[in-house]
Amino acid sequence: MQYNFDKIIDRKDTNAMSLLGFREYLFGETEELNLPCPDEELISMWIADMEFATAPSIVDALQKRVAHPIYGYTQIFDPAYKNAFLNWTQTHYNWTFDKNHLVISKGVIPALFDLIGYICEADEKVLIVTPSYAFFKHAADYNGVELLTSDLILHDGNYQIDFDDLRENAADEKVKLCIFCSPHNPTGRVWKDEELMQFGKICLENNVQIIADEIHCDLLRVGTKFTPLAKLFPDTDQIITCMSPSKTFNLAGFSFANVIIPNETLRLKWQERHLPIDNPLSIVAAQAAYETGHDWLNELKIYLDGNFLFLQNYLQKHLPKAVFKIAESTYLAWVDVGTYLPEEENLTLFFANHAGVLLEGGNMFVSNSDGYIRLNLACPRARLEEGLQRIVKALLLLENK
Repeated sequence: MQYNFDKIIDRKDTNAMSLLGFREYLFGETEELNLPCPDEELISMWIADMEFATAPSIVDALQKRVAHPIYGYTQIFDPAYKNAFLNWTQTHYNWTFDKNHLVISKGVIPALFDLIGYICEADEKVLIVTPSYAFFKHAADYNGVELLTSDLILHDGNYQIDFDDLRENAADEKVKLCIFCSPHNPTGRVWKDEELMQFGKICLENNVQIIADEIHCDLLRVGTKFTPLAKLFPDTDQIITCMSPSKTFNLAGFSFANVIIPNETLRLKWQERHLPIDNPLSIVAAQAAYETGHDWLNELKIYLDGNFLFLQNYLQKHLPKAVFKIAESTYLAWVDVGTYLPEEENLTLFFANHAGVLLEGGNMFVSNSDGYIRLNLACPRARLEEGLQRIVKALLLLENK
């Protein structure tokens, strides 16, 4: 391979969230920790960024821009960025959109916090499917609107949408918005076109607007295909699409996301309430990613496929009662270890204290997630192996007591 994803990179002195932000994010200020090792020896498998160096072509583009010593107020005026992103969606998903519908956000989650407030009144409701990324709930709570949840159904190892339940919830006249994660976090499902069509029809027929969080769409298993929801409904302006290079190219720190808002009234409201200022380095990094990142991404996907296979084999050998299926997308593994810890409510705390591994337990994914842990596999295989060794040791010690 041209790129070395086995290289272990020290993130010390970079203010990395994965190393320094875990206490407040995972445990809050009230949780007492009894960690088995110093912080610098913890294995971080929680926050969804990567332990890989981004594509060298992105670094080159950034260095060129940094060499220009003025970093003043910046906005995307040059059409090159929008053209690069449009070419990316055309190449990878055979999908185009009106470039005038594209606005830039500081991230997908900041966009959700704002959009809920623009779309929903205080007495209205937001619908999500669960398990769910917790910030979907946080965004609803922040805006003071009620959250409705529709549990996914686990059938023969595959998570499926409960369309009857979804339809019942969407029929509630107070439900004005559905936030839909596609591909799905944390399960990694890539929804089939027929599932997307049925989901979209249920929402749109009930006048429920949709925010499609498609931030993981580039991180597919090799040979897997993804369809943007909006591609299947070209005649509606009620689907907002959120994409970003942040997960794909390990650029989360640049706080940059693409938000495609076809509805003119909503888009004007967005533009009226957002300062038209962008980070000059974020623009450069995103444009370089979309223009030059294809080969790097192809190799990354191969390496991630290998990590998922490594995890599967490791669990089969050492934790045969764990339930796991290789995700169709993302670099996040969703593993049911509930058989080993039937009484444990806070798996995040358990593995921190007993294994020195930082991960996110099912209690952090709103509902329909008891007994699960989410593992970030976007790391060198040696680090993945060490993390799994610690997890296995902690569970087997407990089992053999």
